[in-house]
Amino acid sequence: MSLSTAGRRVIAAASSHEGATRTWKILTIVLAIPGVAVCMANAYMKMQHHAAHHVEPEFVPYVHLRIRSKKFPWGDGNHSLFHNPHTNALPDGYETTTH
Repeated sequence: MSLSTAGRRVIAAASSHEGATRTWKILTIVLAIPGVAVCMANAYMKMQHHAAHHVEPEFVPYVHLRIRSKKFPWGDGNHSLFHNPHTNALPDGYETTTH
């Protein structure tokens, strides 16, 4: 029983596909996983360095930045909806918080 040319092509394509799968699996294990680990370590070290050297910026009371024509409809009316006391200053300055 002999194979036709189409049958030979299917067998050849299947064997080359297995090689490609093996190649991508090796590349994933050797390059991608360590690359992600190095990026995570770099981000963690930068975060630690930034947290250790973080100094809150000096408050400059620019009037045009904190205009309140009416109170916000939530809370005390002075804090925005997504207020962060570490980065968002109120019209009279930053809130005093401890970490």
